[in-house]
Amino acid sequence: MCYNHASWVEASIQSVLNQQYDPIELIVVDDGSTDNSRDVIANLAAEYGFQTFFNGENIGNCKTFNKALALLKGDYIIDLAADDVLLPDRIGRGVWVFGEVDDDFAVHFCDVALIGPEGEDLGTHYKRNADGNLLEEVPAGDVYLDVLERYFISTPSMMMSRRALQALGGYDESLSYEDFDFWVRASRNFKFAFTDDILVQKRILPGSMSESQKEYKNVHLISTAKVCQKAQKMNHSRDEDIALANRCKYELKWALVTENWEAAGMLRNILKQINIKPVIYHLAGLVILLKPAWYRLWKMFFH
Repeated sequence: MCYNHASWVEASIQSVLNQQYDPIELIVVDDGSTDNSRDVIANLAAEYGFQTFFNGENIGNCKTFNKALALLKGDYIIDLAADDVLLPDRIGRGVWVFGEVDDDFAVHFCDVALIGPEGEDLGTHYKRNADGNLLEEVPAGDVYLDVLERYFISTPSMMMSRRALQALGGYDESLSYEDFDFWVRASRNFKFAFTDDILVQKRILPGSMSESQKEYKNVHLISTAKVCQKAQKMNHSRDEDIALANRCKYELKWALVTENWEAAGMLRNILKQINIKPVIYHLAGLVILLKPAWYRLWKMFFH
């Protein structure tokens, strides 16, 4: 999927065409780019014969992905951004893993190499020692509690079961981004498989979503709060409520720092409803009430 990634979309497409696994179904979608991404995609499609479609305007990843999902016929799907790259055995390894596990598994994920705009090495997603071994165990299997509490999966590393995606109704089109919501809904009903290998390159660019967390009135925080509301209704145990509370505390901090008062109110209300009221819950009430003065104090403290 591409949006204004003309500089990198060819490398991304070529990484799919160069997979060691066959057959592969490739659909390249442009979500209303204003650079020359469409020309690059169209020229490559004419040469290699893969399917394309171009949105007339930018409608966002969730809606665009669902349009592509309706066209796909394969059993497994990778939602690859046009600035990321699959290593040659990514698809083959994922298909093999899905063949080894039962139908309870919806996601296969792996480690990724982080690269800069020009492909420079920026390390790996998971921390490793000098011998290349993981420093911490990566959750797998039933990961619902883990995905509630913290971010640990690199989104471009995922291969998803089409059967599971269809059972979940695809991505939630009311949200501004997809991964947290998908992880929560999928892990409530399915298991996740992990491979301790680097099979994908994730490109880190200025203005990426991970950086936007700190932006003034970050628009994604409303979607995050909505996902937390969904999770509250899905929780079955006090341990899951505690995990959700830890996530809400973290997101509430950033909602206050970025002056996203609506998201702050939503997250605070979740903590109230599950009857977990940490210090930040009480401070948030004052911050929301006395916005300008308290915001300056929070900004100084957290930045």
